Amino acid sequence: MEHELNNLATELFRTFARFEYALKAAGFHKGNGAADANWREFAVSVAALFDDPQDEDFKEAIAYILDHPPNKQMVEDGVLSWDAAVPQTDLQSDRVLIYVRRVRNNLFHGGKFNGRWFAPQRSVELLRHSLTILNACLAASESVNEAYHS
Repeated sequence: MEHELNNLATELFRTFARFEYALKAAGFHKGNGAADANWREFAVSVAALFDDPQDEDFKEAIAYILDHPPNKQMVEDGVLSWDAAVPQTDLQSDRVLIYVRRVRNNLFHGGKFNGRWFAPQRSVELLRHSLTILNACLAASESVNEAYHS
């Protein structure tokens, strides 16, 4: 399982980095200043995809992320902890994409891996479903897809 997790983590990092670049290149950014992707604006643009998913893998990925959302790593009184921190948003697409970013953040910032994988089976599912969601979003947005592949 460790080999599978390592491969999924690498794939998520690569996909996420290219995806975030593609968002900015396609105009989903926050304007002048720091080159930050505007995930909310993108979530609005693909909202219909999440409201009525047609692809079974994508539908399963959304359901998994919403039913088993990744927690947010926090510091309370100097101690690391986990918080459910439900995103305050009115869009399912935004909520799911916040969770996908949280999966990436937990992985990148060491919340899920410190030389060994924490909750390996759950990590496999979160990584796999996050990739499915990013790939479905990529396919649904012509401008982001073009920037991703150019």
